[in-house]
Amino acid sequence: MSSKYDVLIIGGGPGGYVAAIRAAQLGLKTAVVEREHLGGICLNWGCIPTKALLRSAEVFHYAQHPEAYGLKIDGKVTADPAAVVKRSRGVSAQLNGGVGFLLKKNKVDVIWGEATISKVGEVVVSKPKKAAVQPQNPVPKGVLGEGTYQAKNIIVATGARPRVLPGIEPDGKLIWTYFDAMVPTAFPKSLIVMGSGAIGIEFASFYRTMGCEVTVVEVLPQIMPVEDAEIAAHARKRFEKAGIKILTSTKVVKVEKGGNEVTCTVEDDKGTKQTLKAEKLISAVGVVGNIENLGLEKLGVKTDRGCVVIDGLGRTNVPGIYAIGDVAGPPMLAHKAEHEGVICVEGIKGLHPHAMDKAKIPGCTYCHPQVASVGLTEAKAKEAGYALKVGRFPFAGNGKAIALGEPEGLVKTIFDAKTGKLLGAHMVGAEVTELIQGFVVAMNLETTEEDLINAVFPHPTLSEMMHESVMDAYGRVIHT
Repeated sequence: MSSKYDVLIIGGGPGGYVAAIRAAQLGLKTAVVEREHLGGICLNWGCIPTKALLRSAEVFHYAQHPEAYGLKIDGKVTADPAAVVKRSRGVSAQLNGGVGFLLKKNKVDVIWGEATISKVGEVVVSKPKKAAVQPQNPVPKGVLGEGTYQAKNIIVATGARPRVLPGIEPDGKLIWTYFDAMVPTAFPKSLIVMGSGAIGIEFASFYRTMGCEVTVVEVLPQIMPVEDAEIAAHARKRFEKAGIKILTSTKVVKVEKGGNEVTCTVEDDKGTKQTLKAEKLISAVGVVGNIENLGLEKLGVKTDRGCVVIDGLGRTNVPGIYAIGDVAGPPMLAHKAEHEGVICVEGIKGLHPHAMDKAKIPGCTYCHPQVASVGLTEAKAKEAGYALKVGRFPFAGNGKAIALGEPEGLVKTIFDAKTGKLLGAHMVGAEVTELIQGFVVAMNLETTEEDLINAVFPHPTLSEMMHESVMDAYGRVIHT
């Protein structure tokens, strides 16, 4: 272990630990400063444990409808909240330990504490203000702690936290953030979800499947606002069919807490108000970057709307200081953070990596039904001036989807009519979060419609719908 490094990374989340491993692979002496938990929010309180919760909900859903698959289950199927949460935390714990192993394997030093950049090239680490909360694991042994460390290059990878609105401050009891929603001691009978982005919709889907009465309140006219309007509309119908109540063009104007319930006053775009009551309220109105108390202001590092401003290689306006991941702005996704970290350290090493093309970063929402997309929506493509060819293919026309008992869904592809360039792909339905990578690869290879039409897709698979959607855009669809 050393106090002098080529690269020192503040934050051990997906961006930070991946950047550290890549830096070590490139022969750079590397350290990671972490104050709470290796793997960051994604692994410990976000992407991974929520997927474990949603998997439990999926199994519960199937178990409640065995007759749809020719099966019979004797006795009532029930959900045990404690066991569901325990499984989710156990999954996080396993991966948390794996991150520590990978850092050790790659000879990356771990420094436990809170970091402040005292000056360019120097980081002061103090005792963490928050206790380490590594699930199921003690604080790692053999790591460095408080002290002053020198580094030629400092990468800020401190992530983000839930946005808090005045008057609707989470209390962990009646008003929840996603942290609280992930570890309930009991499933509430009723729930209001404020915000219909990925976090809000995933929790709405989870709790509804577990039997909770759920109302989603969205200030914009469309749920899942970043998604293609047609896909979002399809998803909304499915959510409402499952019993989720959805209010769009509606904002929460007042929240009152009682002994065991919250009362929300909401107002739509016409000025009409109504009162909603529920046992819990989840505030899912976005996140803000963790830029405070790092010394960035003193050093003159430029920030914008709560995030550090960077160029395509993670460089800030101050030489020697970089930023990656959520703290560096949207899209706030773990896979974006990981790739951004690799680009950043390869730039530091002088390998001349390509800047990230954010238009080719996929987004996935793991609700039921799943939603996944990459590239431009139809509306954005039209705004950009493209003449379009748009293809669609329904799950109902796919043999594998019908065999799975998942005949509801849609695959939509958008092409430049002049060049055949794939501009965007949008999907809703079973396993689309696994399918979207095919379109991501196609876009990165600058694939045209001809390449996709001539590709042979295996049968019977859900991926055939991707093929059919492309063919539909060019008048060649077979199975509709």
